[in-house]
Amino acid sequence: MDDYSRIFVNSNQMKRIISFQWQILAGLFLCSSLSAISAFSQSAFSFLNAPAHARLAALGGVNISLTDRDVNLFTNNPALAGDTLDGVASASYQFYIADIGQSTASYQHRFKKVGSLAFNVQHINYGTIKSYDASGAELGDFYSGETALTAGKYFQSSAFRFGVNMKAVFSNLAGYNATALAMDVGGLFIHPKKDVTLALAVKNLGFTLVDYSDGSSSSLPFDVQLGSTFKPEHMPFRFSITAFNLTDFDVPEVEGEEASTTDKIVRHLNIGTELLLGKNVNVLLAYNFQKRQELRVAETGGGAGFSLGLSLTIKNIELVVSRSSYGPQQAAYGFTLAANTKTLLRKRTTI
Repeated sequence: MDDYSRIFVNSNQMKRIISFQWQILAGLFLCSSLSAISAFSQSAFSFLNAPAHARLAALGGVNISLTDRDVNLFTNNPALAGDTLDGVASASYQFYIADIGQSTASYQHRFKKVGSLAFNVQHINYGTIKSYDASGAELGDFYSGETALTAGKYFQSSAFRFGVNMKAVFSNLAGYNATALAMDVGGLFIHPKKDVTLALAVKNLGFTLVDYSDGSSSSLPFDVQLGSTFKPEHMPFRFSITAFNLTDFDVPEVEGEEASTTDKIVRHLNIGTELLLGKNVNVLLAYNFQKRQELRVAETGGGAGFSLGLSLTIKNIELVVSRSSYGPQQAAYGFTLAANTKTLLRKRTTI
C-alpha cells in the first residue's frame, strides 16, 4: 500500500480531514453572514479584485485552484503557495486603459523557525486626475493610487493544504485617503492520484481603519469563491473552473428587463484553459461571463470577457504575457517575469 493510500485508512488522519472540512463549511456560513451585514455599506478598495499578474489575467482574472504553478497565485488563495515555490521571486506590470497601470512583486522564502512565508506588494496607479469646482473652474491635478501589502502562510495536512493571508490596504483617491486591514483564508484538496484540485477561498474579510471622509461608510470587497483545476489523462489541456461572488446574486436590470436565472448563475463563472505544449510553453485562454455581460456594447461583445496569454520558460526564467479584452479595440496587457533565486545564486557561485 503506498503513502497516499494509508492516508485514507488511518482513522486519526481521517478525523483531521473531516474536522477540516467542517471548519471550511463553518467559515463559509460565517463569512456569508458577515457579508450580508456589510451589504448596506459602500464597497471600496475594488482594485483587490483586479488580476495582479499576467497568468491570472490570461486565465480570466479569477483562479483559486491552480497550485504550485506561480508564486503570485497565493494572493488569490493563500493555500496555493507550496514548497516548490520557495526562493521564487516575481515582478509584474499590467497596462490598463489610458494611463492606468498596476505593478506587483512577489517572493516566497523558507525560514528555519516559521517555515515558508509568501510576500506581495501590489500598487495600482490611476495617474493624475483633474479637479474642478461647482462652476467648472479647474482646481489642479490630483494623484490617485492604491497599494496592498500581503504576507501569507500555508499549512499542509496530508492531501489538504490551507493558508491565511494578512493584508494592509492603502487608498489615495484625489486627495481622499483610506486604510484597511484584511484577511484571506483558503483551503485546497490535492487528489493523491489524479491531476485534480478542489479549492475554497474566503477573501477580503476585514475592516476599514481610516475612511475617506467622516460621512463615508466604506467596506472591503468581500468574496467567497469555489474552484477546481483538472487535467484529463492523455490530453494536453488543463482546465480551471471558478465560481466567484457567491454571496451576491443581485444582477442589475438591463433596459428594464430582469436578468434570467441562467444569466444570474453564469455571471459567477470563469473558465480557464491551458494548452500544454511542453514543459516550457503554455498557451492560456479564458472566458469570464460577468466581464462579457458588463462590458459588451449594445449587441456587440467586441471580445469582452475573453483573455489569452503565453507562458515561456527559458533556462531558469519564466515570462508570461497576457491580453484581456474589455470591448472593441480596448484591452489590458500584462507581463510577468519570475525566477528561482536559489538556482540563480547557486549557478553564480559555481562560475
